[in-house]
Amino acid sequence: MIRISFFKSGADFTGFESKGHSNAAEYGKDTLCAFVSSACYMAANTVTEVMGLNADARQADGYMRLEIKEAPDKAQDILNGLKLHLTELEKEYPENVKVTITEV
Repeated sequence: MIRISFFKSGADFTGFESKGHSNAAEYGKDTLCAFVSSACYMAANTVTEVMGLNADARQADGYMRLEIKEAPDKAQDILNGLKLHLTELEKEYPENVKVTITEV
């Protein structure tokens, strides 16, 4: 299962962590894993490279974490869009994707 946790401080999301594999298909042919990974990469790259916000981004096989260090209010549209996208996938694939919100 892919578990995505969004970090929230007050009214603002401050980042997310995605870990695991969906196991919806064999490795290398799992389109659900590709959907989640692509969306997370787009959000992280937009925050760090396009918007230039001070953030810590880490990734490894089956893992991605983005922590926005300052001005997270500027990234709310991106993070809300990612959360919407992933919660829709969670509705479609409840056995494979789980989205939570963690207060930090």
